[in-house]
Amino acid sequence: MPEPIINIDMSMFQTATKWIHVSYKRIVTSIAFLPAIIALLFCALSYCMIKFDFSATGKSLKSGLTWLSLKDASTARSICSAITSGIISLTVFSFSMVMILLNQAASQMSNRVLDKLIGNRFQQVVLGFYIGTIVYALFLLSTIRDIDTGISIPAISTYLLITLTIIDIFLFIYFLHFVTQSVKYDTIINKVHHSTRDCLESVCVISENTDADFSQPASGISVPVRKSGLYQGFDQERLIKLCKSEDVMITMLHPPATFLLAGSSVIMVTGSKALSSNFEDALSQLINVDTTQDITTNYYYGFRQLMEVAIKALSPGINDPGTAVMSLRAIMDLLAFRMQHFPRCQFEDEFGQLRIIAHEKTATQIFKETVLPIWDYGCKDRMVQQEFIHLLTQLKKLSDVPALNSLMSDVHKAIEEKT
Repeated sequence: MPEPIINIDMSMFQTATKWIHVSYKRIVTSIAFLPAIIALLFCALSYCMIKFDFSATGKSLKSGLTWLSLKDASTARSICSAITSGIISLTVFSFSMVMILLNQAASQMSNRVLDKLIGNRFQQVVLGFYIGTIVYALFLLSTIRDIDTGISIPAISTYLLITLTIIDIFLFIYFLHFVTQSVKYDTIINKVHHSTRDCLESVCVISENTDADFSQPASGISVPVRKSGLYQGFDQERLIKLCKSEDVMITMLHPPATFLLAGSSVIMVTGSKALSSNFEDALSQLINVDTTQDITTNYYYGFRQLMEVAIKALSPGINDPGTAVMSLRAIMDLLAFRMQHFPRCQFEDEFGQLRIIAHEKTATQIFKETVLPIWDYGCKDRMVQQEFIHLLTQLKKLSDVPALNSLMSDVHKAIEEKT
């Protein structure tokens, strides 16, 4: 009897750990996370400054420096009220402009690139600084009282508020420049490109060619996915421990970024003994199936984003082959790296026993799924044709992919028809 209780507790622990991890990631990546932290810091700053203002040291400082004292409480109150209303207007204007630019980027590029704009840390810091200044001013405003002696008015805190307002104005000026630069197509494409390249470099660590055709095990126990969503990988370390404890080997039947319906097979388990009753429960906690994607954990999503930007740019409503060419160049650069570096597909335990066989998309599959659709949309555009010839000629020197040779032939035929 004790063993099932331990197993149930372990399954509950894994469920809770996964929920905490997902919740933490959503909170940290939220646009409101940094502003909330900064606003709390400003609230603490206002409390400390007011304490200092009314302390013996603060009163002595204001007595010695007459320019630090405010004789009239209504003057301090007017300063705080004017700054509060002004910063609120500044905040509304700044982020109304951001929303307009985000809407433009979504309509002309792809709404899936918005996370690169919304999640920008500088924008969040500026928003936090604006909100923090408002919080500071409101907190300060609540402490101003009509007292005969100016020493009791929080003059030092008021002058600090004026300094923060001046900083807000300069932040606003730079913010205008930053936002107009961040929504440029080449800036967004470069961000997606660099994020995807970083993920590729962390995943593709093998120099030997491992892009062999995937073969499903002839026998084994099929484990279905419990909810529909995108399969995005697994918890390698904990999954190896689970396989070791059960003395089994598992094979991932699909590559990451594959959408699976509830009940579809996701794993094939092979082993020599019967599995424990809670094995599937523990296994489901270690397989990442979600409705959203993230480039930092799934480099293929970066390829997809760049492809969608190129296709959107080539649509009749946008008709911007220059942006399509920039996306195509980024994809080709990533493909060049992927053709020379390969992800690890086999994982062993500390004794060298094979425990996990992963299924990864090959460079040929990525080429077909991300480059060929761009050609389908831009095959009649001379600018796109020339860029394809230029890039494919260089890519061919790195890897002799059959699909690449076929596309080269199609591009040459399209150019001949143009001439």
